[in-house]
Amino acid sequence: MNICVVALGKIGLPLAVQFASKGHNVIGADVNPKVVDAVNAGREPFPGEHRLGELMGAAVAAGTLRATTDTAAAVAESEAVVIVVPLFVDADGTPDFGWMDAATNAVAAGLRPGTLVSYETTLPVGTTRDRWAPMLEAGSGLRAGTDFHLVFSPERVLTGRVFADLRRYPKLVGGVDEASAKAGVLFYESVLDFDEREDLPRPNGVWDLGSAEASEMAKLAETTYRDVNIGLANQFARFADRQGLDVMKVIEACNSQPYSHIHRPGIAVGGHCIPIYPQMYLWNDPEATVVRAAREANAAMPSYAVDVLAAAYGDLAGANVLVLGAAYRGAVKETAFSGVFPLVESLRAKGAVPFVSDPMYTVEELEHEGLPAHRGEPVTAVVVQADHAEYRELAPEDFPGVRVLLDGRRITDPARWQGVRHLVLGA
Repeated sequence: MNICVVALGKIGLPLAVQFASKGHNVIGADVNPKVVDAVNAGREPFPGEHRLGELMGAAVAAGTLRATTDTAAAVAESEAVVIVVPLFVDADGTPDFGWMDAATNAVAAGLRPGTLVSYETTLPVGTTRDRWAPMLEAGSGLRAGTDFHLVFSPERVLTGRVFADLRRYPKLVGGVDEASAKAGVLFYESVLDFDEREDLPRPNGVWDLGSAEASEMAKLAETTYRDVNIGLANQFARFADRQGLDVMKVIEACNSQPYSHIHRPGIAVGGHCIPIYPQMYLWNDPEATVVRAAREANAAMPSYAVDVLAAAYGDLAGANVLVLGAAYRGAVKETAFSGVFPLVESLRAKGAVPFVSDPMYTVEELEHEGLPAHRGEPVTAVVVQADHAEYRELAPEDFPGVRVLLDGRRITDPARWQGVRHLVLGA
């Protein structure tokens, strides 16, 4: 099969490599010439994805994977098109469809009869049918469900472990009609590997959810659940702080029975998914008060953490404070919606002088992100924002003169911090 993957980012490129590894001919389309050149040369355009370099190099060498900036031409050669273009939301929660509109118009320009088009980017409910179908039809002169197949099949993977997650989780598919759904199921069955362990409660294959809307909602619901759960855990942590309790002992006790699955509280919720998809859900369902309250609770945690630091440290005006971790998640070189940004803002609002360091970033890279990179300046307070494994071994001698450490991820060892005020959230 000839397959086009539109957008060779941290999800799209591993998908293209996965499809090529199954023996299909894959063309990756991306607007960034540097990414295209890197892929065609067999070089990883970004670090951190397990086995990507190895598998991509093999696919390029075998001639089953190539890249181009001409999306319409790539689509014209393909029997299936998978679109993984980023979608963000504006400050008021309104989806910004600009990049995806442009990609959809490019796909429409090359669309041929009989082609399967699958959107994997998380979308508000109804977008596939009500926005993409008309745009594809207008640009191609073809009719969705009659001349070409159209489905929504959300990506359900985490960067750093995409290939493992593709095998681990069921692939969800929803079509704009029954024929599209069948085509989508057959396609994904041919390009993915599935875990066939007998202890799985249900076969880990391709699940037809019955409609594009159901598939869209499934992705929003599973991610929104996590945000709401984390929001609840953060509320518990703040109450535990006031009561002098260790919230993690409480959570561990609650989760010892099968009806409780409370997540871990933390200093921030970042990344492309959890902070964004609940806002897409709220765009569809503005009366979802539980979702809104959880999103607000999680967004408030960086500011709350700085308040906790100030209560222990005293007046932060003029204090040099080091934030450890620019990444939104440990071992992932990505700052998308990372808690580092509101943390820096909240520290400055208290009059502190913030600095940022991260073992995955150079000083120049941090400054390119608009962050105040640490260049060895003495600090008197430290805040752990990301749970990088390297932070487990930290001790006061790494920061001469430090008075207070606030560990927002509970990754440091309190026993190593004798003589320094060691704080966690929810204790």
